[in-house]
Amino acid sequence: MSIRTGTVADLSASTRLAVGIAALFTGAFLIWGVGFAHSEALHDTAHDVRHSYGFPCH
Repeated sequence: MSIRTGTVADLSASTRLAVGIAALFTGAFLIWGVGFAHSEALHDTAHDVRHSYGFPCH
């Protein structure tokens, strides 16, 4: 059994740029979406996530 490891330096510059841009857009989408979401929607989402993790909240 062999294990192959790699580093960021193994990736080409265009691949690193594409991953960076994708992360930037994903983060901006999440921040923008939370910023404009209604507080009730955020509360309901957090509540549902707690239930999905099995955390009692009632």
